Amino acid sequence: MTLSLILACVWAVAANLAAMIPSKDHHWTRAYVLIALGIPLVGFVTYQNGPWVGLAVLVAGMSLLRWPMIYLARWAKRLFAGTANG
Repeated sequence: MTLSLILACVWAVAANLAAMIPSKDHHWTRAYVLIALGIPLVGFVTYQNGPWVGLAVLVAGMSLLRWPMIYLARWAKRLFAGTANG
């Protein structure tokens, strides 16, 4: 197992532990930190292990951080729906 995959597993465990701790801001601060750490980590995994493993790690990270992805999809839908109408 490469260093990048070990770091990705540590990131996933940290994300799950962060989700278990109560939060007043609905975990958004922790989500921002996880995203900031996760994006370069996905690049590192892709560099060391290839695009298919990188894509699998990306999908795993997106499943852990699904609410930021849902809000991003809603924002993009509103953005593109607004430009199509007018």
